[in-house]
Amino acid sequence: MGRIRTTLIKRIGNEYVDKFYEQLSTDFKVNKPKLDELAEIQTKRLRNMIAGYVTHLMNIKKAEQIKLGLEK
Repeated sequence: MGRIRTTLIKRIGNEYVDKFYEQLSTDFKVNKPKLDELAEIQTKRLRNMIAGYVTHLMNIKKAEQIKLGLEK
């Protein structure tokens, strides 16, 4: 079983994916500094949790697009 993400992490992560979809990636190491640029997140731990959730969401969205045949 994995770790449970709080509502705060999910809400903020969904917000950033909706607003900045084109700038985010499916790579955690790319999303961390990108979130530093886009948002003012107070702690490194919170930023990393949000970046992890954003990466998870981006992977799901890319998989859906591949399944629909919109992207390779």
